[in-house]
Amino acid sequence: MIDPVLLRENPDLIKRSQEARGDSALAVDEALAADAERRALITSFEALRAAQNLFGKTVAAAPAAEKKALVAEAQSLAAEVKAAGVTAAEAEVRFTKIVKTIANPIIDGVPSGPEDNFATLRTHGEPPVFDFEPRDHLALGELLGAIDMPRGVKVSGSRFYFLKGIGARLEIALMNMALDRALAAGFVPLITPTLVRPEIMDGTGFLGEHNDEVYYLPGDDLYLTGTSEVALAGYHKDEILDLSEEPLRYAGWSTCYRREAGSGGKDTRGIIRVHQFNKLEMFTYVLPENAEAEHDRLVALQEGMLQSLGLSYRVIDVAAGDLGSSAARKFDIEAWVPTQNAYRELTSTSNCTTYQARRLDIRYRTETGKTAPVATLNGTLATTRWLVAMLETHQQADGSVRVPEALQPYLGGLKVLEPLA
Repeated sequence: MIDPVLLRENPDLIKRSQEARGDSALAVDEALAADAERRALITSFEALRAAQNLFGKTVAAAPAAEKKALVAEAQSLAAEVKAAGVTAAEAEVRFTKIVKTIANPIIDGVPSGPEDNFATLRTHGEPPVFDFEPRDHLALGELLGAIDMPRGVKVSGSRFYFLKGIGARLEIALMNMALDRALAAGFVPLITPTLVRPEIMDGTGFLGEHNDEVYYLPGDDLYLTGTSEVALAGYHKDEILDLSEEPLRYAGWSTCYRREAGSGGKDTRGIIRVHQFNKLEMFTYVLPENAEAEHDRLVALQEGMLQSLGLSYRVIDVAAGDLGSSAARKFDIEAWVPTQNAYRELTSTSNCTTYQARRLDIRYRTETGKTAPVATLNGTLATTRWLVAMLETHQQADGSVRVPEALQPYLGGLKVLEPLA
């Protein structure tokens, strides 16, 4: 949720952000009006309650003969206070409902406009060149006995798969390598729940424009998470954190579920766009003034992983129109996928500033002793989709695949993945 003080003091900034995202700025005016009504009704309620308290003292001090009439008046005043409290609470609900439709104000420098308006910040490595016709990741996975799509479809339907044999080992190796990197960087590992309550899903901002991507279990009133970011954000809900020494940094390992609604026939081959996958997600709680530096730190960890895996990639500053409602800025890292002759997103990291923390009531204590919302950031350190770029980049003419040196210790020293006989 956006800062109500910022809304009142600089509504034009929020309007510019809405326009850069391609969203309506009218919601800002509606929120301003609802905020003014809410504050006026709260003031009226508090004035009535103060009058009630003062009148209560008058009743207590009055002679017995006068008390009967005064008690009746006190009861009437109490009814007024109760009605004013209900009206103020209703105004608070109206304001919250409107303000939740406003996305997190973007950070200065974020490119405005739709998805294609991203800015390339840097590239690393050269796309691989082959002296043979390269196979795509699914063809390689089938040769290696690593990916079984037909049986995934038989068991669960389209966009499901089995990772088998060396495929299963390869994903576990990748996740363990990422976990070791996270531990070395001071992250606390968590294996998170993948079912969460509505208030947690809503608090992270996933029940707005992304609602159709989320699996919901109505009989239990629980949501399946598409990223452990959701559970990690909810981990400290309604808490006051001590961030005086260091940010709180977590690495959440979980299975993730996405409906892929609206993707139509896009990326139906292989494991690029699927309904279920595994992921190691970094999540940090930091002081708001340190959020942008933390954002750069997360990106550096991601780049270190991709470089160790020998992948060519680019880092992009995602356009405002392609940001989720919670992100004030997002950097995507896209690796080169040879058979698609294109960069494809492998990982992203978002600075959500104080937006999620306001919705989940996660605060820190300031130097004055008051509390204020923390900033939250998230970023992927490894996920199933990385196998796509790894298999295609390191393939050889006979269908074998070289194992990046940094990953070999996690596969018992294996240097080459060989096709099945």
